[in-house]
Amino acid sequence: MEDFETLLKGSAIAHGHLCPGQVVGVRMAIEGCRLIGLDNPRELPQIKKLIVYVEMDRCATDAISFVTGVRLGRRSLKFVDNGIMAATFLNIETKRAFRIVSTENARHLAEKYAPEITDKREQQLVAYKRMSLQDLFSIEEVQVAINACDMPGPTRFKAVCQKCGQVVRDKREVMKNNQILCRPCALGTYYQAIMK
Repeated sequence: MEDFETLLKGSAIAHGHLCPGQVVGVRMAIEGCRLIGLDNPRELPQIKKLIVYVEMDRCATDAISFVTGVRLGRRSLKFVDNGIMAATFLNIETKRAFRIVSTENARHLAEKYAPEITDKREQQLVAYKRMSLQDLFSIEEVQVAINACDMPGPTRFKAVCQKCGQVVRDKREVMKNNQILCRPCALGTYYQAIMK
């Protein structure tokens, strides 16, 4: 794996700017990959061994994706909308997994790690680079039960919505009133169609 500064620079370019979340995400990804035994996750064959579950849609997620090479389109990046600055790194081959959470206490420790900087954002950015892993993160080994329908690779399961005819992949269909339905038909949508 490339060194921290190289990864951080590339991550900031991919994300569009450098921020404290980028530092947290890069360090989280480096440590997560180290813990599960991957040292080059963006390249074959390791790219096929990694799944990362991110629990936030913030800057750190872009950094994690950049460092590890995981992507939604590859089905190796899983988004679990918990609103927590956390990610779980899973080695599919060994089944080892670690959940890493950015501690809220790290914000309060920024002044200790970068006392010479008065600007809060800049102070966090520098402090998160210097901070010990123990102060920055809470890390625990976990088990992740991954279903066949959630694995990377080609679609293994398809169903057809009995209401609208849409093909639903990867066991995301819903049984409702003895009908196979897509989630929009069964549960409603996030959008409203404009009638013309």
